[in-house]
Amino acid sequence: MAQTPPSSSAPPPEPEDEPDDGPSFLGGLLRGLIWTLVWFAVLGGAAVGGGLWLRAQWDRPGPLAQTKAVVVPRGGTTAAAGALKTAGVIENATAFEALSWLTIFDGNIRAAEFNFPPKATIGQVLGILRTAKPVEHRITIVEGLTAKQIAALLLGAEAASGPVDVPAEGAVLPQTYAFDRGMAREAILSRAKAAMDKELATAWAARAPNLPLTSPRDLLIVASIVERETARDQERAHVAAVYLNRLRLGMKLQADPTVAYGASGGTGVLDHKLNRADLERDDPYNTYRRAGLPPGPICSPGVASLRAVSRPMNSEDLYFVADGTGGHAFAKTVDAHNRNVARWRGLQAPDPAAPVAPAQARTPAAGQ
Repeated sequence: MAQTPPSSSAPPPEPEDEPDDGPSFLGGLLRGLIWTLVWFAVLGGAAVGGGLWLRAQWDRPGPLAQTKAVVVPRGGTTAAAGALKTAGVIENATAFEALSWLTIFDGNIRAAEFNFPPKATIGQVLGILRTAKPVEHRITIVEGLTAKQIAALLLGAEAASGPVDVPAEGAVLPQTYAFDRGMAREAILSRAKAAMDKELATAWAARAPNLPLTSPRDLLIVASIVERETARDQERAHVAAVYLNRLRLGMKLQADPTVAYGASGGTGVLDHKLNRADLERDDPYNTYRRAGLPPGPICSPGVASLRAVSRPMNSEDLYFVADGTGGHAFAKTVDAHNRNVARWRGLQAPDPAAPVAPAQARTPAAGQ
């Protein structure tokens, strides 16, 4: 009989114990937390250190030795930082940019020309860029300049930019105009034209009744002659009265400045004293040969001359001549005027080529 093989009496092997990861996991988590805290500490320390450094930079005196005007270009903070560092206003461009961004809510920096004081801190520099008034440049157009002279003056304004055309004669009001660096010369000229339009309109509106003038342009023409005849404020209204009286009577103005303007080609400046050849020259501006007003102004008159023509002195004088003291002697009659001329000539060195005195006596009866 077959025997059943004996069954193994050995017990089955017990399963191996699962590895115990508890302590190892906790250790890794703890190490990660520690490293995180370390990094936060490092970053926090760096932030604190950087903040303290930037705070010190904010109040640190800059390298500038004396007040200096610097043009800050367009292009944002980086462009400004480069220009300021190159100009010696700031020492550290990185600190400047960082502080600019950190204080951005105080306002944007502007591109313009600014004055920076000696030892200016970055805080002061940013304040200037945000709130200070840019450097003002000035150009003074003096009374009596011609249009060509005014255009040359504008072209010589180094702080302005761009070309400029010669304006119409008399279109510009003489005064001082302020402008920022880089302003277009044509923009400055436009302001000067607008100022003249305003003052001429004011003078015309306030004019005395019964003036022998038909338009504001007539007033401008006479004012330009008055401007070139006298620089004395107290004489302007008197000189204006003489020319207006002559216009009423149909006399020729016989104004030397108009002759000089025509003979000089509109520059108003002759390289010689006015002579008889100039007075006999056939020119639209020769008021010794042609009656009435010349075709246009001969210069840019100032406010005082405009007002003098609009409200002239109450006078019947028809003549005036230099009195030897920088002023003029006025006369109503030919005889009185000739005495003044003789007195004036007695004070002058003989000059056979010299012209007859300004506003030389010509009687209305002679068609003058």
